[in-house]
Amino acid sequence: MSYESHHEADVHSLFDASIAARAALDAFLKLNPVKMIRNPVMFVVEVGSVLTTVLLFTRKAHTGGHFAFDLQVTLWLWFTVLFANFAEAMAEGRGKAQADSLRKAKAETMAHRMTDTGIEEVSSAMLFSGNLVKVSAGEIIPGDGEVIEGMAFVDESAITGESAPVVREAGGDMSAVTGGTRVLSDEIIIRITSNPGETFLDRMIALVEGAQRQKTPNEIALNILLAGLTIIFLLTTITLQPFAIYSGAPQSIFVLVSLLVCLIPTTIGGLLSAIGIAGMDRLVQYNVLATSGRAVEAAGDVDTLLLDKTGTITIGNRQAAEFIPAPGVSAEQLAEAAQLSSLSDETPEGRSIVVLAKERYGLRGRELSHRNAEFVPFSATTRMSGVDIDDRVIRKGSVDAIRQHLKEHGNGMPPLVREAVERVARSGGTPLVVAENGSALGVIYLKDIVKGGMRERFHQLRVMGIRTIMITGDNPLTAAAIAREAGVDDFLAEAKPQDKMDLIRREQAQGKLVAMTGDGTNDAPALAQADVGVAMSTGTQAAKEAGNMVDLDSNPTKLIEIVAIGKQLLMTRGALTTFSIANDIAKYFAIIPAMFATAFPVLSALNIMHLHSPQSAVLSAVIFNALIIIALIPLALRGVKYRPVSAAVLLQRNLLIYGLGGIIVPFIGIKLIDMAITALRIL
Repeated sequence: MSYESHHEADVHSLFDASIAARAALDAFLKLNPVKMIRNPVMFVVEVGSVLTTVLLFTRKAHTGGHFAFDLQVTLWLWFTVLFANFAEAMAEGRGKAQADSLRKAKAETMAHRMTDTGIEEVSSAMLFSGNLVKVSAGEIIPGDGEVIEGMAFVDESAITGESAPVVREAGGDMSAVTGGTRVLSDEIIIRITSNPGETFLDRMIALVEGAQRQKTPNEIALNILLAGLTIIFLLTTITLQPFAIYSGAPQSIFVLVSLLVCLIPTTIGGLLSAIGIAGMDRLVQYNVLATSGRAVEAAGDVDTLLLDKTGTITIGNRQAAEFIPAPGVSAEQLAEAAQLSSLSDETPEGRSIVVLAKERYGLRGRELSHRNAEFVPFSATTRMSGVDIDDRVIRKGSVDAIRQHLKEHGNGMPPLVREAVERVARSGGTPLVVAENGSALGVIYLKDIVKGGMRERFHQLRVMGIRTIMITGDNPLTAAAIAREAGVDDFLAEAKPQDKMDLIRREQAQGKLVAMTGDGTNDAPALAQADVGVAMSTGTQAAKEAGNMVDLDSNPTKLIEIVAIGKQLLMTRGALTTFSIANDIAKYFAIIPAMFATAFPVLSALNIMHLHSPQSAVLSAVIFNALIIIALIPLALRGVKYRPVSAAVLLQRNLLIYGLGGIIVPFIGIKLIDMAITALRIL
């Protein structure tokens, strides 16, 4: 599902009934001053609400018919606090709902722990890092770990939501497994890498519930700004009373508190926490786990993306793509010899040769036991595999290995075969040579298979202003071919872990924010150095621990969604801050004339909304101030829709929609509320 379609589908689930019910209760629980003080703006509103409540019920008499006004002001001040708490609780509630579903994957599981004396059955809660467990087909993997023996298909749908099984095998970068997933075939032995309560699933549950969410630097800075504005308006409001007394128009505490609450940035103050929580929640919906809100924000400003080639841009194993026969040899003859020599080659490359021969020429596996066939398995030492059958000696292997094999038979590599080898190498492929009875039959073209849709996805990143760099240990020729096919902007060939680190540091030294995706242990240092390190879930434990995000779908171009969500988070926060501050203009024109028009009739000219009375003006502003928080909760949770445009266009649109809108909407809203109050005669 694309980001846009997912964004639209999410709108319909914003106010799930069960989540809203839990949030309504949590809104009252959050009134605890110990929790409220973490939000200075809303803490001031709560203190004002308590003050007006105390005054309302301790006054011996209410003269001039003000009791109805005082009561309504007090109630709406409490509603303002509750609505802000409800917004935060809604954001947290969506995370808690996801956590509940994840807990189902963390049901109590029994494990077959291997000991010196045999195998014992224990609870998964009794497993510790370093324990070895055996998991057979149909069983649940009891904890996070790495496969150290065997290979099996694993169903990870409980974690990723995807139904297609994945292969997990010992060695390499496909060995990591997650507790709560199910083995579908074969049997594997796993070394547990986590202790009870520290599993990947435990951390994920804690994060989506918000229990470990820390405020980001931008969020902290905005909180300081809002606290500063609150202090300024608090001092301003306090100094107004002496002035009002001197002018002969003293104001009640209810009016002064109303003025303070309406002038401080309550809208963004009430929604700020919900915006941050919702940003991380949206990442989880895309099967990305962020270990910090800082990473989400940084993703919104990424300039450069580094991608590891193998397993990230490419499928991970090179596959046979073509048979190139030598002169006088047919393609079918070469394919048949290549298939026979690969029957004992259990590597992915060897299996792909067997499959290609079958697909291209209909060659199928044959029963060779009665023909006294002697197989030569592939070895990293000899770099060859083959078979001796009847009077045929067939070998397949690397160019150097087959050259030596031919030399032992008194032959050399034919010129046209050498040309084919060079042509394959220049195109970025890996050439393997097939020989029979000491003569070269031709070349097998092994090719890195680029994952589908890569070029289009990298184009999207380019439109978003992100430069893509592929990192690989391959030679420059191979790297250039893969980079060209995948559509990346640049590449770094023959890269060692230190080279990746140096490249990231060079980019960062130029003031750029760098994102890195990878899946291998050799990617871990670069993932840790990058501003945004996205580790593939299929990768090693070291990679997942080094990054500050984990992509459960192991899709390297998921960064498109990650960047969009990061930008959306920043845009939403900026838009609602602009809207909140712009609101004050309308509230100023509503309350200030109402407070002083009696003492200074000339101020009536500022009553441009022609509000009915001073009391209705103040009450209308307070009601609007509370209702606008509820009205903006969907925007805070869903986020401002992101489109890849320049910063200048974005700023212009932000000021036009949320700045101008923040001025106009309150004028209309306060006027309509004033008309309703007057018509209903509730004052």
